[in-house]
Amino acid sequence: MDAIELLTQDHQTVKELFEQYEGLSDRSLASKRKLALKICQELSKHAMVEEEIFYPAVRDASRSNEDLIDEAVVEHASAKELIAQIVAMAPGEDLYDAKVKVLSEQIDHHVLEEEGEIFPCARDAELDLQAMASQIAARKAEIELPDMQA
Repeated sequence: MDAIELLTQDHQTVKELFEQYEGLSDRSLASKRKLALKICQELSKHAMVEEEIFYPAVRDASRSNEDLIDEAVVEHASAKELIAQIVAMAPGEDLYDAKVKVLSEQIDHHVLEEEGEIFPCARDAELDLQAMASQIAARKAEIELPDMQA
């Protein structure tokens, strides 16, 4: 599996988690919290490896990719802000579900751009995506996030 396949797999995992969240009833507060935290953890690790490994490599491969990468970094910052808010809240609080929904919509938009524009640029740049996949997997395994307990 190369780096793009690995990152695409992350996208699919998070999409499925958001779909599970959408399917929960308003009374499923413990399940909502558990799923929301899992989503936040997955997205946090994913964003870190993209920002530390993938984006710099794509940016360095061609200066024509700079605007795409800059936009993706800003989208990550926006998602991180929402993630911090969700982690600090409890399900059932005003706007909790709305924040998870908006995060889902932001991530959908981000994924479309990444898979439609950034990933093709990375493939065209002839980066060593196999080696990068190993770096990404190793980095994800070592990332220690602040405690996000349900």
